Amino acid sequence: MSQRITRINALLQREISEQMRRYYRADTAAVTISDVDCSADLRNARIYYSVLGDDAEIVATQKLFRKIGKDIRQRVSREITLKYFPTFYFIYDPSLERGAEINAILDQLDQDKNEG
Repeated sequence: MSQRITRINALLQREISEQMRRYYRADTAAVTISDVDCSADLRNARIYYSVLGDDAEIVATQKLFRKIGKDIRQRVSREITLKYFPTFYFIYDPSLERGAEINAILDQLDQDKNEG
């Protein structure tokens, strides 16, 4: 991945998070934009997000992004000038959940080792 795409990914991630915080704070308080992956031609961007909560929260967040995704894209495009502004595709990212589960397992193993 080129340096330019890497910088654009980081810029989009920061600006999407800022727009969510500014305009949709109540709805997106438990949502974190974990990564952005733009295509090389800057036509498409996969926006990966994680959600604190259960499966119902995840489903609610997916519906929310279907509802407000175009508005977020429009707001971000006003702040960032690119020749081609990418279409946003919001994708749930379970990696933070898996990381928390792995940490819990490791903590439990460490506790069992110290007790035994």
